[in-house]
Amino acid sequence: MVEIAPCGTWNSPVTAARAAAAGGGVDWVDLHRGRPWWTEGRPAEGGRVALVRDGEDLLPPPWNVRNRVHEYGGRPWVVLDTPEGTRVAFTHWDDQRVYLFDPDDPRPEPISPAPGSRHGLRYADLTAGPGGREVWCVRETSTGPTRTDVRRDLVALPLDGSPPRVLAAGHHFMTGPRLSPDGRRYAWIGWDHPRMPWDGTELCVAEVGSPDHRVVAGGPTEAVCQVEWDGEDLLALTDPDGWWNLHRIDPHGHAVNLAPVQRELGGPQWRLGNRWFATIGGGRHAVLAAGRLAVLDERSRTVTDVDVDLPTWHGQLAVHDGVVVGAAAGPHTETAVVSLDLSTGELTTHTGHDTAGTTGSAGLAAYLPTPEQRVFTGPDGDIPAHVYPPHNPDYTHPGHERPPYLVHVHGGPTGRNLPVLDLDVAYFTSRGIGVVAVDYGGSTGYGRAFRERLREQWGVVDVNDCATVAQALADEGTADGQRLAIRGGSAGGFTSAASLTSVKTYRCGMVAFPILDLAGWTGTGGETHDFESQYVTGLVGPWPETADRYAERSPAHRVDRLTGPVLLLQGLEDEICPPEQADRFAAALDGTGIPHAYLTFEGEQHGFRKAATIIAALEAELSFYGQVLGFTPPGVPVLDLRR
Repeated sequence: MVEIAPCGTWNSPVTAARAAAAGGGVDWVDLHRGRPWWTEGRPAEGGRVALVRDGEDLLPPPWNVRNRVHEYGGRPWVVLDTPEGTRVAFTHWDDQRVYLFDPDDPRPEPISPAPGSRHGLRYADLTAGPGGREVWCVRETSTGPTRTDVRRDLVALPLDGSPPRVLAAGHHFMTGPRLSPDGRRYAWIGWDHPRMPWDGTELCVAEVGSPDHRVVAGGPTEAVCQVEWDGEDLLALTDPDGWWNLHRIDPHGHAVNLAPVQRELGGPQWRLGNRWFATIGGGRHAVLAAGRLAVLDERSRTVTDVDVDLPTWHGQLAVHDGVVVGAAAGPHTETAVVSLDLSTGELTTHTGHDTAGTTGSAGLAAYLPTPEQRVFTGPDGDIPAHVYPPHNPDYTHPGHERPPYLVHVHGGPTGRNLPVLDLDVAYFTSRGIGVVAVDYGGSTGYGRAFRERLREQWGVVDVNDCATVAQALADEGTADGQRLAIRGGSAGGFTSAASLTSVKTYRCGMVAFPILDLAGWTGTGGETHDFESQYVTGLVGPWPETADRYAERSPAHRVDRLTGPVLLLQGLEDEICPPEQADRFAAALDGTGIPHAYLTFEGEQHGFRKAATIIAALEAELSFYGQVLGFTPPGVPVLDLRR
C-alpha cells in the first residue's frame, strides 16, 4: 500500500551506507592478450584502489594503485611483455614510486628511485618502452616548497631499477609517450600555462634518441586530447573545427578528418591516459560519441551508434579481435567493466556493479530514479539538464505539496553530468527530494563554442544557468519554488557558494571542497595545485589586470550577501582545493546568525573515498536540508548548526 507522507520524510532502503558501498567504482580498464584488467576503488578498505585481472585481485592491501600526477592522477598501471615473461608496473599511492611484479607471483619491487621528500617524484600514464625493457611515462618532480613548484619530464624507467632516462621535456604539461610500432618514433601531447588541455595543446613527434621534436597538430586554439599510432600514421582526436573528431595524420604532418561530425568524440584531459577511441581494424574504430559507443568507418566517413543495454561509456576503450572492452553504465546500472562482441552484439559484464548484484545498489531497482533529459532556455542559449524526480514505490506526497529540489552542479567547471546511476542522487530522490543536474555553459560534450561560453564568465554564466533551470522547474510546478537548494563540490562548490551570494533563488546550499577566493587560484596565490594554478585566467580574466572582477565574484568576499544557510564539507589532505579557504569562510560565518556547519575529514583528499566519510557527509546533508526546508528525515543524526 502506498503511504501519503510529506517529501523528505520517506523511509528508503537507499541508505548512506549503500551509497558508500557503491562509491568506489571501476577505472582504468584495459586489455592484455584478450583478458580485461582494471582498477577498482574500495571505500570499505579506506578508499584504496585495487588492481583486478578478470575479476581477481592481484595485490592485497595495503597496495594502492593510484598516483598524484596533476593531483587528479593518471593511468597508474601497464602490463608488459618482457623477455622474462609478463610483468606489471604500477604506481603505489603511499610513496608514489613505480613498482614491478610478476602477476603469477606478485611480490612488487620498486623500479623508480626513492624521492628525497614525501611524494617528491610522481609518475603517471605508464606505457611500454621498446623491447619490454622499460616503462615510459610522465614524471613530476617537486622542485620547491609551494604547490606550484613542479617540473615534468617524459622518462624511461628500466625494469632492472637502473637510473631513469629523460626522453623529452619542453612543455610544462605532457602526456605519456606513445612509441611507434617500428620503435623509431614516439608521440605525446604537450601544453603550457595559462592554457588548459581543452584550450590548446600541441601534438609532438620525436625520433627515439633525439632531443628534438616537431609539432604536427594542435595550437593555441586547437586541443588534441588523444593520440595513438596506426602504422606510420598517427590517429588523433582534435578539434580544429570546434568538435573533437578523429583525424589521421601522415608522416608529413598532413591531417584528414576521418568522419566530420558535430559530436564530441573526445573529452577534457583532466587525467592522463583516457582513451576515447580504439582501433578495430580495416579502417574501423570504436569511438565515444558524446559518451555513447559508436563505430567510425573511414571508408564511409560515418559515425554509427552501437545499440547496447548500457548506453553511457567512459573514456577507457580497448579492442581485441573485434571485442570492445570498457567501463559502461546506465540510468539504473552502476559503472561496470564490460566487453561487447561487435560481430554478435553480445554484451558480457565482468564486474558485479548492477542493481541485481552484490554491491551497493543490490535490490534497489524499484527505488532508483529515471533521469529525464531536458533542455531549458537561458539568456545565453540552451541549457541541457537531467531531471531526477522524487521516486519511491512505497510513498507519494500530499496532492497540494510540491517537492523540494536540489540543483546539482558538476565540477570542473569543464565537466559534465552523465545520465547514469548515482546512489547519492537516489539517496535524496527516494526520500521525496528531487534533483536536477545542470550542464551549464562551459560544460563539455557540446562542442567548443558551448565550452567557451564560460570564458571570463565563471561565476556569471554558470550561476545564471543553474538559477534559470531551478526557476523553470518552480514555474511549471515541478518543484517548490520556496524549497530550492543548490549543491556542488570543487568547481561545483564555487558555483554553489557564488549562487548563494549573488542570486535569491535558493534557500540553502551544500558546498564541498570548494574554491571560495579566486585570487588564491592565480599563479601567485598559492592556494591550489600547479595544474589549475592559472585556470582562472581563462575563466575570470588576466591577473592582476582584472583583480576587481576576482574580488567581486569570490564568495569569500560576499559572506554578508548570503541568502541562506550553508553546509561546508572539506577533506583535510586536499591539495587541489586545500582547506585554507573553507577554514576562512567558516570562520567568517561564525557570529553572523546564518545557520551553518563545517565538517572536515581526516585522510581525505579531493573528493571522498572512505566509506565512513561518504556516510557522514550524506547523512549530514540530508539533516541539513530537513532543518532548513521544513521536514524531519527519519533515521539520520541531527546535524548541529551553528550561528
